[in-house]
Parts: sequence; structure tokens; C-alpha cells
Amino acid sequence: MIQDFLNTHNLNLVQMLIVAIGYLMPIPLAYIALFLWHHYRQERFIMGIKWVLLEIQVPRDVVKSPAAMELIFTNALYHKSIKGFWEQYIQGAPWFWFSLEIASIDGRVHFFIRTPTRMRNLVETQIYGQYPQAKVVEVDDYAFHVPQYKKDGNWNMWGCEFNKLHNDFLPIKTYKSFGDDMKTGVKEEFKIDPITPTIEYLGSIPRGQQVWMQMVVRWSIKTYHSHEQKKHVDFYEAAEEFLHKRLESYTKYSPGMGEGGIDTFEVRAPAFLDPLVKQVEANMEKLHFDCGIRLVALSDKRLCTEDQFQNLRREVRLLFRQYAQPNINELNRINATQFDAPWSDPTGLALTAKKKRMLDWYRMRTFFHPPLQYTIKLPDVLTAFIPAGRPQPFVLSTEELATLFHFPGMVSETPSFKRIESKIAKPPSNLPI
Repeated sequence: MIQDFLNTHNLNLVQMLIVAIGYLMPIPLAYIALFLWHHYRQERFIMGIKWVLLEIQVPRDVVKSPAAMELIFTNALYHKSIKGFWEQYIQGAPWFWFSLEIASIDGRVHFFIRTPTRMRNLVETQIYGQYPQAKVVEVDDYAFHVPQYKKDGNWNMWGCEFNKLHNDFLPIKTYKSFGDDMKTGVKEEFKIDPITPTIEYLGSIPRGQQVWMQMVVRWSIKTYHSHEQKKHVDFYEAAEEFLHKRLESYTKYSPGMGEGGIDTFEVRAPAFLDPLVKQVEANMEKLHFDCGIRLVALSDKRLCTEDQFQNLRREVRLLFRQYAQPNINELNRINATQFDAPWSDPTGLALTAKKKRMLDWYRMRTFFHPPLQYTIKLPDVLTAFIPAGRPQPFVLSTEELATLFHFPGMVSETPSFKRIESKIAKPPSNLPI
């Protein structure tokens, strides 16, 4: 039939290619149309979500380890669900996300959780369940108390984002890596809390300066391409394949040598790989969140000098240094609002646009659903010439996330860290008499 078609129309090679492209063109066009429709419906749905910012006023006597915060994340923030075609492409319903935030405003340290209003009761009850002496109050959004950045305005601003330097399966240093120090029951004066250096620093900045940190999270829907299965798999299957690949050179395969003629595998990994293997295996046992971390530093020009702001900018970049495991994984700074070479932005207009975008995205807690132009991943060759600034979410376990965001115990005595007296707690009103 094809030969008859070619003999009838007498097409050359170029004409054949044009005809083939014409017949095949509807396929990519349909894919693009579906992608644009999905993005449009999601944007419409997201615009209708109502949010509330909750401040958690930490009790004075916090004796629980960050494991209590793991329970809060598991019960309040981990909303696993399967969305069908109707929900995704007709309603445009996304998976809910939350923002865990630590902010220092003129040296006063605050803990916040931003949540959809429909999830507010669940979040509050889980916090009170683990910290009954805490106080959760709704507050105005502090991120809008500072005006939008202007090149010649009254505020200096610098921001960046973080991701994992290496593979998602490799964990950062968590509170359990500090030995038994963070276990409940250990005397407070003997505890080494990894969040204490961050709280101490945030409590030391002078009036006129602010530092904001946000961790935007949702249950992990990220998939990975499996070279063994030739398809996309979830975190757990991909982590198992990662270990197999890492230990491949130390594995002896013996076909038919096992009981009943089954194949056997004998792994003799060197001792220096033991920490990596054990930590990956322990990480696989946890629940996981897609996460994006953003940090913003601001300084009022009327109260602080340019040198003070530059010192602030240099110092805040190191706030996650205590979570680094150089031989395994650490948090890596990306998308900073700066240009390393003066010829990259001679007019300063590009830098101003980057800073405005960084501040806007912080205010909107934008990570998983950025504007359309930032949803497309450019090839690595092009990113060297066109810095996209696209958000790059990564995966954290509940243990890693609780290490980064938990209430410090009594070991932290920062004067500017607001605590409340533990005696305000009252018994529930519905207890039986």
C-alpha cells in the first residue's frame, strides 16, 4: 500500500519527510496542549486555596527529642493520595503543601507553619498532642511587612535556595547522628542539639536586620528512572537499585549454587562503605517529603551599614553547615541572588529582577508550582548561558526534616528566643467527670 502511494504521488525524500511530519505533528501538539491545560487548571485551583500562618510559641520546658516533631510531620503533613484524571486535569487539584519557617526579625526568633485553612485543625491538634504546653496562634504574614525590593530602595536583600549536593537517597547528618545526646531523658545540660547554633545566630542579629528560612514540603511524589526496570520507580525501589549499583563491584554472583538450585549473591563490602549502606537502609524505612528550602536575608539601610549587610549575607550561607556529612551528603546552595562576574549583569537589571522574584516566591511559598516558564527544565548546556533559577525540590525523610525544624530544648538559652511558661496548659474540656 505504501509503495502504491509513493508511485502515485511520486514524492522525493524531502517531500516524504514533510508529509511524515504533518501526520505525526498532532502527537506533540496534543501533549503540549495537555501540559498547558493542566498548568492552567492547577493555577486556577491554587488561586482558590485559603492559607493561614500559625506561630508556635515554644514552651520553656521542652524535654522531648526531635522524634516528637517526626510524629507531627507524619500525622499532620503527610497526605498521601492517588489523584485520577478528573482531579488532575479537570479540577486541577494539586497535592497540598505546607511551609515550615524560622524567622529572625530584629533578633527575635519565631517558629511558623503555613497551612491551608482546611488543614489548620489537624496541624494544631498534632502540635498540642506532642507539646501540650505550646501555644499556637494565627498571625499576619511577616513576609509582607517588608516592601518589595527596589534597587534604590531602603532595604538590602539577598536570598538563595538549597538542595542536596548528592543523591536524594543519601541523608544529611540528622539528630540521631549525634549519639545518645538527643534522647528523651538525657539531662538538658548534656544535650547537643544541632539546631542550637542556628537559633543562637538568629537571636544575635541586630535591629534592622531580618533572616527568613522556609522549608516547603509535601508528601513525596518524585519518581526516578530505573535502568534495571526500564521505567520510572518510587524512592524506595530507586534507593534499593542505588545500593545494588554501589555494591556491584563487591558482590559475588553464583548461579544455581544455593539451596534448591537458586542463584546466590555474596556481598563483601569494605568497612568504609558501612556507614553509607546503613544510613541509606535506615533512610528507606522512613516516610519522605518533597522539599524545597529557601533563605532570605534583609537589612534596613537606615539602620545598618553596607558592611553589616555584607557580613550578614556571608554568615547566613553557613546556617546549615552542621548538617553536612562530607563523605555522604550535605545541603548545597543554589539560585543565589548574585552574579559572580561583573560582566554577567553590567546594568544591574537582571540582579534586581532575581531579587524581586526571590522575595515574591518566598511570600507565595512557591516551589512545586512555579510560573509556566520555570516548569521546563533546560538542558545542562543551555543553563551555563541562561541561568533559569528554576526551583529544584529534593527529598527529605521525616528524620532529616525534623532535624532541620524542631523546637530547641532548654539547652538553648537565647535571650531573644520567645518562650512561654509551661503552666498555661489546661486539661481538655471533654474529659469524663
